[in-house]
Amino acid sequence: MKRFTSCLLVLIIASPLLISTALAQSKAARRLFDERNLVAWCIVPFDSKNRSPEERIQMLKRLDFTQYAYDWRHQHLDSFASEIDIARKNGIEMSAVWLWIDKNTDKPGKLSEDNERMLEILRASGLKTHLWVGFNYNYFEGLDEAGQISAGVQMVKYLRERTASFVSKIGLYNHGDWFGHPNNQLKIIKPLADRSVGIVYNFHHGHGQIDEFPSLFEAMKPYLLGVNIDGMRRSGPQILPVGSGDEEKSMLKVLVNGGYTGPIGILGHIETEDVEIVLKRNLDGLKLLAKGL
Repeated sequence: MKRFTSCLLVLIIASPLLISTALAQSKAARRLFDERNLVAWCIVPFDSKNRSPEERIQMLKRLDFTQYAYDWRHQHLDSFASEIDIARKNGIEMSAVWLWIDKNTDKPGKLSEDNERMLEILRASGLKTHLWVGFNYNYFEGLDEAGQISAGVQMVKYLRERTASFVSKIGLYNHGDWFGHPNNQLKIIKPLADRSVGIVYNFHHGHGQIDEFPSLFEAMKPYLLGVNIDGMRRSGPQILPVGSGDEEKSMLKVLVNGGYTGPIGILGHIETEDVEIVLKRNLDGLKLLAKGL
C-alpha cells in the first residue's frame, strides 16, 4: 500500500510538468505548421497546367499560401520579372529563389548565362530574398575531401559576395551525392564564418539519412533556414504525399521537440499532375499528421 501511495504521489507531482511539456509541444506544432509558415515549393516547372505567373499566384491564394520559393528553367526567365511584380502586388512573398551550379557552366567569377540573367533580374527587382543553392555532382567529382570543401567554400563565398546587396541569406540545398549530406555542407559553411549562409534540408533527398536524422538535425539546427517535407518510406518512392509514408511523422516530431521554428516547405514536384491538386494533397496530409503532434 505504501508503495502504491508513493507512486501515486510521484505521478501527481510529475503531472503538471508533463502537462506543461505537452502543451508547449502542442503550441510549437501549431505554430510550425500554421499556414503562414508554409512555403510552396517545386511549383513552376512541376505543373501539368504550365500556369502563367498570374495563374500561379491566384492558385497560391486559393490554397492560402502566403509565400513560395521560385524554381525555374530557362523558359521561365522571360516572365521572372513580371512574376516578382505580380506576387508582390498580391501580397505573396517570394521567399527564396533556386540556383543550380554546374561545373560545366559555372565557376567563381562567372556563372552560366541563365544564372547570370536570373541574378540580374532579381537584383533589378529590389526583392530581398534567399537563394537556395544546389550543386551538380560534377562540381566535386574527382576531388579529395579537402578539394571538395575548398571548391564549395570558394563558390559559396563568391555567391555571397556577388549577391550581398539583394540576397539576405544563402541556403545550401541537399540534392544527393557528396554535397547532399548535411555534414559535408557544414564543412563548407563553417570556414566561411558567415551567419547568412545556412542549410535548406529536403526530406525527399534524405531517404538515406532517416536513421541519423535526429543527430543531423542537432548539427544543422543553428544553420537551418528551411525544411521541405515529403512522405517518407525507406523503400521509396522519392516523392510521396505527406501522411502516406511511415517515417515522416517521427521526423516531424524531431523538428517540433527540437525547437525548430523556421519555414516548412510543401512540395509540388510532380510534372504530370496539376500542381494545385498535389499541393492540396500534401496540405491535407500535413493537417492529419499535425493532429498527432
